[in-house]
Amino acid sequence: MTAGATTITHRATTAEHELAALQREHGRPLFALLLRLSDGDRQRAEDLVQETLVRAWQHPEALRAGDFDSVRPWLLTVGRRLAIDARRARQARPAEVGDEVPESARVCADHAERSAATLDVREAVKTLTPEHRDVLVQVYFRGASVAEAAAALGIPPGTVKSRAYYALRALRRVLPGYAADLR
Repeated sequence: MTAGATTITHRATTAEHELAALQREHGRPLFALLLRLSDGDRQRAEDLVQETLVRAWQHPEALRAGDFDSVRPWLLTVGRRLAIDARRARQARPAEVGDEVPESARVCADHAERSAATLDVREAVKTLTPEHRDVLVQVYFRGASVAEAAAALGIPPGTVKSRAYYALRALRRVLPGYAADLR
């Protein structure tokens, strides 16, 4: 080993010892502050303590300044600023979700499947008689009630119900893969 390598190893070891001493002397008060600022999230507080100590390691000149008796105020200030920055960053982005799908989430087919299904239904609707097609357009595609569809088409409500029933029945025959969706 050369003399230069020994100096680098000695310097790194000294820095590690200084960092360990900072952790022992100021770690608990720093952790307590950051735990409060992290709303009790221990993992986040521990991460912030580590980040604060990394900043101390990156700026040894601030720790050796003769302007103050203790480095604790500097560490607490840096930790507090890191906690504030972390909170702002979390508030600026959407909440994280896990891999699991919430029970209330609707399961939707992808865009290609929806497009193919739309084309299939359009083609199937074209096979219906104009009367049946008009009723389906009013009730299912425009969302009209039976009474509204009857008024729009100028036919009795019973006829709207009957035509809707027979139109769906015809679609079930033409679209067997979609039978569950047509009930």
